[in-house]
Amino acid sequence: MTIDDKLLEKLENLSAIKIDDDKKESIKSELNDILNFVENLNKMDMQEKLNIKEYDAPIKEDASNVFCNSNIQKFDTPLREDEVILSSVSDLVIENAPKADERFFIVPKIVE
Repeated sequence: MTIDDKLLEKLENLSAIKIDDDKKESIKSELNDILNFVENLNKMDMQEKLNIKEYDAPIKEDASNVFCNSNIQKFDTPLREDEVILSSVSDLVIENAPKADERFFIVPKIVE
């Protein structure tokens, strides 16, 4: 699938966005790049590779051999301890509400 003028016009109408004439070619090019990327993702056979823990998978142009957990950096995510922090944000929000009762907003009834 490629993005042509007709399809771009249809997308423009569906999204209710006006694209300037001088930007249409670059938008078409970017959308085509995205479609090509998605087509490469569709070519990948991820069912066989879901359980593989290989981080050094070689990346080829067609991306058919990239593992779903591939990463260019070899490190674990650092963990930190959970800390309880007292915050008065909710009080500030309630103070600025048009109508409030203790810690709750008062809103008009919309469902009967």
